[in-house]
Amino acid sequence: MSVQNSAKALSRKQRLQEKQRRQLAVVDTVDKAEAKVRKAEVELAVAVTEAVQVFGDEQSASEGLDMPVEVIRRFLGMAQDESASAGDVAGAF
Repeated sequence: MSVQNSAKALSRKQRLQEKQRRQLAVVDTVDKAEAKVRKAEVELAVAVTEAVQVFGDEQSASEGLDMPVEVIRRFLGMAQDESASAGDVAGAF
């Protein structure tokens, strides 16, 4: 009887380990995807900043890009934050 119990316990343990392995793999995949999204957002923020400079102001860029002014401002803020944090890192060296 104890052999059956230990086989069942091992099976439960293996199932738990497999479930944890899958969960960790999914978390890793999500983390990598979030990093890609963040990088893409930063690149878009830089492009929007350049567009505002080329078009002359936020309203003109909004019309030229067919993008709401609020979104333009969000990307401008993101680019500014990125620039500030890059400056903080550079200043630390």
